[in-house]
Amino acid sequence: MYFGPNTYQYQNPYSRNVTMYYYGTQSGYWAIPVVAEYGNGFGSLHSSDGDYNILLRDYGTDPFVVNINDATKQNSTFRTALWTGNQLQVTLMSLNVGEDIGLEMHPDVDQFLRIEQGQGIIRMGKSKDNLNFERSVYDDSAIMLPAGTWHNLINTGNIPLRLYSIYAPPNHPFGTVHLTKADALAAEEGYGHGNLYIG
Repeated sequence: MYFGPNTYQYQNPYSRNVTMYYYGTQSGYWAIPVVAEYGNGFGSLHSSDGDYNILLRDYGTDPFVVNINDATKQNSTFRTALWTGNQLQVTLMSLNVGEDIGLEMHPDVDQFLRIEQGQGIIRMGKSKDNLNFERSVYDDSAIMLPAGTWHNLINTGNIPLRLYSIYAPPNHPFGTVHLTKADALAAEEGYGHGNLYIG
């Protein structure tokens, strides 16, 4: 097997060897500096201010790697776009205690939610008046929302509910930052997408 100049052989004791590509030596490829944390063998992206926080901004459409768990837990805004591509978008969200996303439906967008901190309840259904699917969610819960499904996520815990959302295709403009739910509602009225009904 041939390994080019930007590849290395990853030695996994539990499966076959897999060729991995290492782009760290290519100048201009990464949007922010890479700080290697060799304790776990992987690189992490951090801001250059030395506090090891991830610079939360929209990195799309450039190639990008991030510890999504750390980025999600660091985020304190209602919504921040982390990566906006042509076919999908990743946003970070934080719901305050007792707060909800708001009843919404995306007619042409599939959505994936992943809870990284806290607990809540997800309600889904085919109509806004019949949310007949309800589940408790918590750390590590993954929620799949097919296009056209009405849904609402409510924080039922005593700490912020932190999650990330993947939209396919993108649902918000590049660089979206909504500090609060009120900011999100005001912005979405102007763009004509996102929340279609808040009740």
